[in-house]
Amino acid sequence: MIRRLLLLLLFAALVLLGRGYWNAIQDPQVRMARIHFPDWPAGAPPVRVVLISDLHVAGPDMPPTRLARIVKQVNALHPDLVLVAGDLVSDKEFATRHYDDAEAVAPLAGLSAPLGTIAVLGNHDHKRGADGMREALAAIGVPVLDNEAVRRGPLTIAGADDPTTAHGRPRELAKSAASLPEPSILLVHAPGFATRLDLDPRFRLILAGHTHCGQIVLPQLGAIAHYFSPKPAPLPCGLVNLDGRTTVVTSGLGTSIVPLRYGAPPDLWLLSLGPVPATR
Repeated sequence: MIRRLLLLLLFAALVLLGRGYWNAIQDPQVRMARIHFPDWPAGAPPVRVVLISDLHVAGPDMPPTRLARIVKQVNALHPDLVLVAGDLVSDKEFATRHYDDAEAVAPLAGLSAPLGTIAVLGNHDHKRGADGMREALAAIGVPVLDNEAVRRGPLTIAGADDPTTAHGRPRELAKSAASLPEPSILLVHAPGFATRLDLDPRFRLILAGHTHCGQIVLPQLGAIAHYFSPKPAPLPCGLVNLDGRTTVVTSGLGTSIVPLRYGAPPDLWLLSLGPVPATR
């Protein structure tokens, strides 16, 4: 009887793990939102922006072949601009294979957007070595913003380096953005950057990742990560308001620590940015 019970428990555990892995390797859900800017340039058409983050390229759940498939999914959305909010690689202990920076980001060369692709770095990119990732992305034509801003179409894109590893510099970022016209949007790995008191008010829209929306979120218990945090707080996810700013936080594409997801499927965002609709 005990042996049968143990076998049953083992079978249930394998089924549960298999389901978590299956959840992790699914094509990302496409979430959509329209965001209006009162200072949108007159006559400029809306811009379709795809936000992706937390690629965490590593085996078994995110080999470059899976990322290449996601790139095709992104291209099918016909974005004008693709923004990558950091953590392109993963060196998690449970990985079956690690890829060097060039191998990890090579599929991103296939992204097709008239206004290009722009990235910022995350904590895992810095943990491995930021210079190597910057070089790998530059080699495929993807610029990395390091507390600086660039103009793409009617938008100013301000890219903050990773704040969780103390590389974000709000004043330097604001100075760079101030030299360019509004509207300005902020691309950053960690959404908590939005609560910085010295973050320039011009950044009314912030695009981020980092939280994985919990990655493992169980009924009644919520996000497991919450219980391991020294300062537990709700994990921002989706379209939220942080410190009076509109913030979009994606669940990301890959995984951290373990290649499992429950209650927090991988996703990407398709955002339509444009003027405030005219009233009649």
